[in-house]
Amino acid sequence: MAEQKRDEMPDIDLSTLEELAAEEPTEAELAAADEVEQLRAERDDMRDRFMRALADAENMRKRADRDRREAENYGGSKLARDMLPVYDNLARALEAADEEVREGKKALIEGIELTMRELLNVFKKHGIEIVEPQVGDKFDPQHHQAMFEAPVPGTKQGEIIQVSQVGFMIHDRLLRPAQVGVSSTPAS
Repeated sequence: MAEQKRDEMPDIDLSTLEELAAEEPTEAELAAADEVEQLRAERDDMRDRFMRALADAENMRKRADRDRREAENYGGSKLARDMLPVYDNLARALEAADEEVREGKKALIEGIELTMRELLNVFKKHGIEIVEPQVGDKFDPQHHQAMFEAPVPGTKQGEIIQVSQVGFMIHDRLLRPAQVGVSSTPAS
């Protein structure tokens, strides 16, 4: 049969269309409708999986960014912790030098002081700060470690009565607590 042009389409009257609409769908039409429904379900499933994959990728990006920042801020914690005894020894050396030693070994003491200043500058550069409580401050278990308790007249319970060793923070984390003695004097 020769192809009909669009202009030469046969006329279908309204009653023929109504008869076609009233007829039961054929097996091919039912199969096509099922296939369309399956394709829609598959499309919806793929869209859901795609959205979940996008959310997972965004979460992973945020987690990696947070991990990178933490590594940047706290990656040197182990090295910093290993450097704290160097600070302690320099501080002890400076405390042990009385006036006679300071006058006799002026260059040595100046070298120790310069080394201490340089160490503190490096600490500051890397976000390491000294936690140096004072006698009379309130004991804070978040920053202090109680080495002993003793009843001391004129103090309140929980006050620091002695500082044995300073502590250190790296950014907002405790690197080493300050070691302190705490008053156990009961309230009068």
